[in-house]
Amino acid sequence: MTSPAQFVVSPELAAAALVAIGSGIVLGTASGLTPGIHANTFALGLAAVAPSVPGPPELVGVAMLAAGTTHTFLDVVPSLALGVPDPAMAASSLPGHRLVIAGRGREALRLSALGSGLAVAFAVPLAVPVTLGMEQLYPTLSAHLSPVLALVGLALVASESGRRARVGGALALTGSGLLGSATLDLSTVGVLSVGSMLMPLFAGLFGAPVLIESIGGSGVPPQGDRTVALSLRGVLAVALVGTVAGAIVGYVPGVTAAIAATGTLAALSGSGPREFVVATSGVNTATAVFALFALVALGTPRTGVLVALDSVGTASLGLLVLSTAFAAMAGFVLVPLLGDRYLSVVGELDPTRLAVAVLGLLVVLSGLFAGFVGIGAFATATVIGLVPGYFGARRANLMGVLLVPLVV
Repeated sequence: MTSPAQFVVSPELAAAALVAIGSGIVLGTASGLTPGIHANTFALGLAAVAPSVPGPPELVGVAMLAAGTTHTFLDVVPSLALGVPDPAMAASSLPGHRLVIAGRGREALRLSALGSGLAVAFAVPLAVPVTLGMEQLYPTLSAHLSPVLALVGLALVASESGRRARVGGALALTGSGLLGSATLDLSTVGVLSVGSMLMPLFAGLFGAPVLIESIGGSGVPPQGDRTVALSLRGVLAVALVGTVAGAIVGYVPGVTAAIAATGTLAALSGSGPREFVVATSGVNTATAVFALFALVALGTPRTGVLVALDSVGTASLGLLVLSTAFAAMAGFVLVPLLGDRYLSVVGELDPTRLAVAVLGLLVVLSGLFAGFVGIGAFATATVIGLVPGYFGARRANLMGVLLVPLVV
C-alpha cells in the first residue's frame, strides 16, 4: 500500500516568505496612505529597484504582490480624508466624502474594509472556474476588444442621469481619451527610473480636481461612531456583485475598477454612498486576485503590480495566493486602525492649506516619475478632471484615458 502524500516545507523558506510578505505589507501600507500614489505606479517603482534587492527574485515578487494587495485596502483612507468639500457641496461630492461630511467616515472605513475583505474571500474560490471559462472565451474577446471597449465607453456616457451630465460625461471621456492617446507612449525622463505617465495622469484626472474643489471648504468634521448602518445581507450582496465585476476587470484590458463599480451600482437598485464604498473597494481588491490567475493561466498581466511581478519572476501560485491572503488580513485590520487616526489628524488641519500642500506634493511626484513632461501632463489632466464635477457627471468617464487609446 502506498504511503500518504507528505508536504514538506523548508523552515528557512517559510521564514523567508513570511519576511517577504511582511515587508510587502509595510510597503503597501506606506504607499496606500500616501496621497497621489496609484497602485500601478507604486508597483512599477518597486520593479525598478527589485534587481538590487537581495534575495531570490520569486520572494521579491511575493513582497511586491503583498504590497499591491495591501495598497488596495489602505488607499481608501486618504481618498476619504483629503479633498472633503464644504457641506453645501455635499450633493455633488464623491459618495465617500458625503459619508465623511455626515460624520460617518469611521463607518465608511469599515465598509471599505468589509468590501475588500469579502472580495478576497469570494474571489479565491471563484478564480479557478472563472479562469477556466476565460481560457475558452479570451481568444474571441481579444479579437473583438475594440468594439467591446467602445460599447463600454458609450454605456458610461448614456447611463448618466440628465442631458447636462451626459454632455459632461462625453467631454470627460473624449478629453481624457485624447490626453491618454497623446501621452501614454511618450518617453519620460524623471528622477526615478520608472518612466511611467500613469502617476501624473491619474493624479491629475482623479486627485487634483477633488483637492481643488475642497479649497475653502470646512474639511473633515467631527466623526461619529463606527456602527455600520448597512445590513450584513446588504454588505454581502454588494461585495459579491463587486467581486464578479472585479473578475471582468482582471481579464478585460481597459475596463477599470471605477468603470466596473459604476456597472455594479447600476445592477443594484436603491444603492447609495454606503453601497458605493463597498462596491468600489470590492472591485479594487477582487481585481488583484483575478488578475493574478489571469497572469498564471493566460500569461497576460492586467495590472501594474503584476507587470512588475512578471518582470522579476513568478513564484508558485500557492505561495502567491498565500501572500494575497496574508496581505488581505493585514489590510482588513489596518484600515480602521490607521484610518480613524488619519481622519482625526486631518480634521485638525486647515483644509485649504492641506489641499494646497497635497497639490504641491502631486506636482513633485509627477516630476519625479516623469520629469517636466509629467508635470505638463499633470496640469492638463487636472483641467480635464474638473469637467465631470462642473457638469455633475461621474468621474468614471475620465477612464477614457485608457479606454480610447485601446479602442483606436
